[in-house]
Amino acid sequence: MLSSEFEYNLPEELIADFPSAKRDESNLMILDRQNKTFEHKKFYEIIDFLDENDVLVMNNTRVIPARLFGKKITGGVLEIFLLEKKSENNWEALIRPSKRIKEDLFIEFSEELNAKILEKLPNNKWLIEFIFPETEKFDEILLKFGNIPLPPYIERKRAAALQPNGEDIKKFDVERYQTVYAENPGSVAAPTAGLHFTPEIIEKIKQKGVEICHVTLNIGLGTFKPVKTESIFEHQMEREYYQIPESTAKILNNAKQQGKNIVAVGTTTVRTLESAFHHNGKISEASGWSQMFIYPGYKFNVIDKLITNFHLPKSTLIMMVSALAGKDFIFAAYKEAIEKSYRFYSYGDCMLIK
Repeated sequence: MLSSEFEYNLPEELIADFPSAKRDESNLMILDRQNKTFEHKKFYEIIDFLDENDVLVMNNTRVIPARLFGKKITGGVLEIFLLEKKSENNWEALIRPSKRIKEDLFIEFSEELNAKILEKLPNNKWLIEFIFPETEKFDEILLKFGNIPLPPYIERKRAAALQPNGEDIKKFDVERYQTVYAENPGSVAAPTAGLHFTPEIIEKIKQKGVEICHVTLNIGLGTFKPVKTESIFEHQMEREYYQIPESTAKILNNAKQQGKNIVAVGTTTVRTLESAFHHNGKISEASGWSQMFIYPGYKFNVIDKLITNFHLPKSTLIMMVSALAGKDFIFAAYKEAIEKSYRFYSYGDCMLIK
């Protein structure tokens, strides 16, 4: 199976640089796998497609302000992109530009925060030690000096006319590039399918008898990393940490016994549930690292339906949704979405595959 089979052309103007004015007013395409049909709705109408026979599973990870800008002693500016916490002070990170970076190099971010390069790691990554007052916690320091790591395809210059009037852009993204149910910090990207939910929508869904539970998968760069190998089977997924609490496992097992549908909010939720099942042969309280790559031919063990955004060409995410709904049907839906001027990617519109 070739990565080129998952390519498509998207007009640049359909890449969403900002979310819809209100979370639940984004477009929602309903994909009926059995009848191979599409419906066009608004996200607040999602409640019409869920009932007491469904269990909704959400990824409650929280995006951290993982992008930092500092200076070398020589004055050169560096961008530090945090990837994985190794201890309270030590992080695995990317550094740009990476030329002339060496071990023991000091980086200054502010009077309160400095860093030292400890070690070069595989895949152009570095181990960095952060230095800050003992009276402070790193999470608090990071909130002061870090920036929300928006994906590179969000170009604000391209959408300058759409900027919120008089609103601070950094503050705007802190709020909107985060789900309303985000709880466990650790991701460097948002579980974007969840960005459409509001507290009011969640409450209405509960009132219909839909049970809601949560998992955590800390999203890394690997989630959005394009497949660059010609054969998709040669692509290597980067690992991501996940947790399934006992309460969620109990709800899911009861739902399966009762023949209810498991509705995953986002591909990261899918990977969490399917990874745990793959490792344990059942749904149970679990934690671990997922490197699961789901592509056409995969047999889903846990999920029945999926709420998801529109994904990048040749990405592992478009391969996953193709595995669930069939590649031809997914690409027909994407063609339909482009013709209807749907907005794509992280801040864009979404679909329900049922």
